[in-house]
Amino acid sequence: MTRRRVGLWLVGAFGGVGTTVTLGLAAMGRGLADRTGLVTALPPFRDLPLPEPGDFVVGGHEIRSTTFAESAEEFRRTSGVFDPAWIAACRAELDAASARVRPGPRLGLSAVVSGLADWAEARAARTARQAVDAIATDLGAFIASESIDHLIVLNVGSTEPPFPLGDIHQHWKTLKPRLADVGQTLLPSSALYALAAIEGGHSYINFTPSLGGSIPAIHELAQATGALYAGKDGKTGETLMKAVLAPMFAHRNLKVSSWVGHNIFGNRDGLVLDDPTSKTSKVETKDQVIAEILGYKPSSIVTIEYLPDMGDWKTAWDHIHFQGFLGTKMTLQFTWQGCDSLLAAPLVIDLARLTDLEKERGGKGQMRHLACFFKSPEGVMENDFFKQFDRLTEYCAQIKGS
Repeated sequence: MTRRRVGLWLVGAFGGVGTTVTLGLAAMGRGLADRTGLVTALPPFRDLPLPEPGDFVVGGHEIRSTTFAESAEEFRRTSGVFDPAWIAACRAELDAASARVRPGPRLGLSAVVSGLADWAEARAARTARQAVDAIATDLGAFIASESIDHLIVLNVGSTEPPFPLGDIHQHWKTLKPRLADVGQTLLPSSALYALAAIEGGHSYINFTPSLGGSIPAIHELAQATGALYAGKDGKTGETLMKAVLAPMFAHRNLKVSSWVGHNIFGNRDGLVLDDPTSKTSKVETKDQVIAEILGYKPSSIVTIEYLPDMGDWKTAWDHIHFQGFLGTKMTLQFTWQGCDSLLAAPLVIDLARLTDLEKERGGKGQMRHLACFFKSPEGVMENDFFKQFDRLTEYCAQIKGS
C-alpha cells in the first residue's frame, strides 16, 4: 500500500522544538529511538490509521542562518541531550530537511525576535499581503516538489508580545482588503503564517502563546476554505502540573488561597521571554488555568526568568497555600525540572499525527478534541487535564466504533 506523504512545515524550524521534532522523526524512522513521550503511542490510539514517522516530510521557515545538524550539535553541547551517534546516523535526513527550509519574511516580527535574524535572504515585505503571498508561494512549491498529500503548518517559533485586535479583525471581508496596507501593525508575524496556511486550505497548529490564527476573521476564512486548525500554547511542564493538581483541590473541596510559580530557563525561548512585552503573553496563558478549573481566582504570581547557563532545562518551583477542614491552612510545594524542547517535540508529533487523522476523516475547522495539548485551547473552556484527555480518547473510540 502506498503511504501518504504528510508535509510538516515548521515555523521557527531551526529552534529547539523544530530541531528535536526533526531529529526525533528521523531517529524513530531508523528504529534508533522508541516512542516514549508520544501520547499517540498509548493503547487508546492503537489501530488508528495514524501516519508513521517515515511518512512525514519536514520543511519550514526561518530567519536564522543555520541547519538542523548544526542546531542539534549546539543543543547537545549546551543542554547535554541527544546521542551524538543518532545525530550522525540521521545526518542525511537532517540535511535533506534543512534544504527544504526557506527564509521567512521579516514583517511583523517583534523587536527582540528581529534582533535574532541573521539569514541575509530573509525577505522584506511592505504589506501583509506581500508577506502572506510569499509564504504561500513557498508552501505551494514544497507541496509540488515533494508530492505532499496533506500539509500541516505548525508554529513552533518564538513568543510574540500580546497583539490587540480591532474591528477590522472581526470579519474576513473587512480584514482582506486591509492586507494591502503598508506597515507592520496590521498583523504580527505568527498571524501571517496562519493566514497563508488557512487561506490555502492547509492545516494549521499554533504551539506557541502568540496570536497565530486566533482571529475571528481567520476563523471565518477557515470555514470557507475547510482548513483544520488548533492551538494555542503547548502544555508541557509547570502548566501541565497545574492542570493536573488543580482538579484535585476542587474535587476535595480544598480552598486554594494562593498559588505562586517561579520559572527559570535558558534557551532561545527564554531569551525572547526576557523581553517584558513578550513575557506578558506567556504569563497570561500560564496564569489563567487555575482560576478556570477552580471556579475562583486565588492570589497568584507567575515569574519567568532567563538564565543562559540553564540551556534548554526549565526549572519551576511552585508553592500552593490552601485551606482545609476547620480552617486549617496547609501547603503543597513541588519542583519541576524538565528539558523544554524534549517535552514539547513529542506533543508536536502527536498533534501532526492526529491532525492528519482528522483530515482523512473529512474534518474541517476547529479541532476541539485536541484541547489536552494546549494551555489555552481554542473553542474550549474546560482546562481540567483529565476531562480534556477523556474527550480525546472518546474521539478515538468513536472512530474505532464507526
